Amino acid sequence: MKLLVLTPEPIDADALRAVAGDAATDAEVLVISPAVHESGLRFWMSDADGAIAKAQETADETAERLTEGGIDAMGDTGESEPVVALQDALATFPADQIVVFTHPGDELGYREADGLDELGVPVMFAEIGR
Repeated sequence: MKLLVLTPEPIDADALRAVAGDAATDAEVLVISPAVHESGLRFWMSDADGAIAKAQETADETAERLTEGGIDAMGDTGESEPVVALQDALATFPADQIVVFTHPGDELGYREADGLDELGVPVMFAEIGR
């Protein structure tokens, strides 16, 4: 099984298993962390370096935590728009399932994102810290 995980903050193996169940242990996991700009000014000035660096740290830390927890994982960065990040990842990683971790209250925005239901892969949501 191939599992695609989108998370803006580091998560661990227990958090992933709480959503994906024991299947996560046997899955090949790709963690994508979106490169989200901290402020509108940085976005308009095209200063993406900080956002990309933070996303890479999150992806690497999550992959390390998952591996330490017995889950085969690798991490990468993605576009700031969740749907675009997932589409890009699916182009090279044909996932069987997607898990999207959100901050409390953000799930509705992700669910309403254009194209999320058109990815052709089942999507599960979980809040970070729960």
